[in-house]
Amino acid sequence: MSGLFDEPDDATRLPPALRKDLVPSWVTTRRDLNEVERDNIVKGAAWARRRRLGPTDILTDAFSKKLHEQLFGNVWKWAGAYRQTELNIGIAPHLIAAAMPAMFDVVRYWIEHATHPPDEIAVRLHHRLTQIHGFANGNGRHARMMADLLIEKLGGAAFSWGSGSIQDTGELRTAYVAALKAADDHDIKPLLAFARS
Repeated sequence: MSGLFDEPDDATRLPPALRKDLVPSWVTTRRDLNEVERDNIVKGAAWARRRRLGPTDILTDAFSKKLHEQLFGNVWKWAGAYRQTELNIGIAPHLIAAAMPAMFDVVRYWIEHATHPPDEIAVRLHHRLTQIHGFANGNGRHARMMADLLIEKLGGAAFSWGSGSIQDTGELRTAYVAALKAADDHDIKPLLAFARS
């Protein structure tokens, strides 16, 4: 399986102990893994969009975990479970279980009090999910799906996220990571612009 777990330099490194939890045994290349993950994400997105939930209903710990499981459960045994290991990004694993519900409380407050425009609320949710980095892998894709679902529930259109595949290395991923880093420095404007580009 040479090269199967090679990641772009700015991506989450998958700890060797979790690699054994790959569900499809036929996956032997990065291309195979990307394909099986893409197929699972399409199914997971369809599952999420069939749910008849309001905007604040999706802002729960339980929904977030279930969505991750739906997006990656056919690929990884640990899908939908918070990570228990340190990564090259994100908060310490023991803090995740408290940080996620607290973050959802804040986002619900923003909605109830119209603290920010809807696009900004959804993009800030995305940013915070990537900062916490609650899962072993798939955090960016999960965060983008959560933001898309939230903006749709708030009456807007799903984001375009640069109109390409952020998963691959290249100019689009570089722009996405730069926008996330700007948000880390409290400048949400580049990430808002990227989400609608």
